[in-house]
Amino acid sequence: MHLSDTHFGVERDEVVTALLQLSEQQRPDVAVLSGDVTQRGRSDEFRLAKRFVDALTAGRKLVLPGNHDIPLYDLGRRLFAPYLNHRRAFGPDLEPEHEDDRLLILGIRTTRRYRHVDGTVSSAQVARSSERLRRSKAILKLVVTHQPVHVQSEVDQHNLLRGRDTALRGWSAAGVDLILGGHIHLPFVAPLRALHGLPREVWAVQAGTAVSRRTRPGAPNSVNLIRLDDGTGQCCVERWDYDAPTAAFVPGAATAVALDR
Repeated sequence: MHLSDTHFGVERDEVVTALLQLSEQQRPDVAVLSGDVTQRGRSDEFRLAKRFVDALTAGRKLVLPGNHDIPLYDLGRRLFAPYLNHRRAFGPDLEPEHEDDRLLILGIRTTRRYRHVDGTVSSAQVARSSERLRRSKAILKLVVTHQPVHVQSEVDQHNLLRGRDTALRGWSAAGVDLILGGHIHLPFVAPLRALHGLPREVWAVQAGTAVSRRTRPGAPNSVNLIRLDDGTGQCCVERWDYDAPTAAFVPGAATAVALDR
């Protein structure tokens, strides 16, 4: 399960309840929250987020920080302990990973204390994660960032991850299949090889805002379910949307992802 931009502090209680019900129904092996866990990085918001993550039904849970998870108005903490509340809630690792025989997930911290909104990936992060991708024998390999490596509209260009071109080339050559992101609250799945001149096919998988009131026009609260068929080795990304009349998450678009082997 790929969820993002929960923005606890401006969450919708009925959507939180519905998403917990979905996790109980689907029981994903791993749940990945790709940043903006809270609205303003406050301790009370992180307590709400921690309670939610603890209640998710999933074999493993990975939580990355987003730009909203760094205090905006507490300048002292922003400068000297920007991730203190995140670490108190979810542990010290800001780049969580998961690996088993089927799946490799690498979290990449793209937020910086000196940037308000923009995200950055460094050459050192690209080199380290590319080496992990090359070594792994997993069937499906994922990298997770908060800011997107690809957008579909001009209005979102300013939200693109800094350093993405180098990262895309490095990760593609190293064998990544999917790059999960959030930040823009607009879900989509897009192939990147032809658009970015990559050595092999890579798919951008963006998630909408999972439970917050900060939805975009035409994009309700949503999460992604990523399914791997062990028999064929093929992958499908399903978008599940919150449906107000039924107070539940229901299946939306489904995209068959051709893995480049």
